[in-house]
Amino acid sequence: MADMSNVTALITGAASGMGKASAQKFIANGAKVILTDLNETAGKQVQSSLGDKSLFLKQDVGNLADWQRVVADGEAKFGPINVLVNNAGMGIMKTIDDITAEEYDKVIKVNQYSVFYGMKTILPSMRRAGGGSIVNISSIGGLVGMPDSIAYGASKFAIRGMTKDAALELGKDHIRVNSVHPGIIETPLIQSIPKEQQDAGKKIVPLKRNGQPEEIANVIAFLASDESSFVTGAEFAADGGYTAQ
Repeated sequence: MADMSNVTALITGAASGMGKASAQKFIANGAKVILTDLNETAGKQVQSSLGDKSLFLKQDVGNLADWQRVVADGEAKFGPINVLVNNAGMGIMKTIDDITAEEYDKVIKVNQYSVFYGMKTILPSMRRAGGGSIVNISSIGGLVGMPDSIAYGASKFAIRGMTKDAALELGKDHIRVNSVHPGIIETPLIQSIPKEQQDAGKKIVPLKRNGQPEEIANVIAFLASDESSFVTGAEFAADGGYTAQ
């Protein structure tokens, strides 16, 4: 178990799924955690279960002003933030013919702009902390093409590139930046993927199953902790072997 007693983390999309599992993992390892989500009811329930080392703040990750508020409030509570997990995301899985321009923009705003806003906003706090780790959650859809996912794929490939660019730029500040690329994980987001596509995916995956949020949280905790102190600009596929084929 990684010692995270020196970690103050901000985790987006933490009311459920991989974000919730990561918050639980971080707290169990000794970290202080700022959880954010649009779902205030679920977010407060998670925070209540985690105790005094956690703080829930409602946030629209596609809004820059919300990012500024959340970082300021989190730092006021726990001091400089040295870990950011850009986990919040969404998917509208439609063909190029069917997806509207408004739907495309929404996916890009939530998935891609949020990563830019998060990294940009967290940097002053992270520099005050003397460095840190940024973990950007992409997808296998950021490594390989997927049908009916033109907006989702665009945003997740962008996160992969943004991560590498940021790693090159921020190394001098002792800030590491890495991306995680989950396969099909049992989270609420999976409901946006048609069942027939899920079933087909299981047959292709060498491990023949979907992943669990806790399995991704383990990878995120590694990248957030000092155990990965020489890792930056890397991409970690946690997909049951899907992209190994």
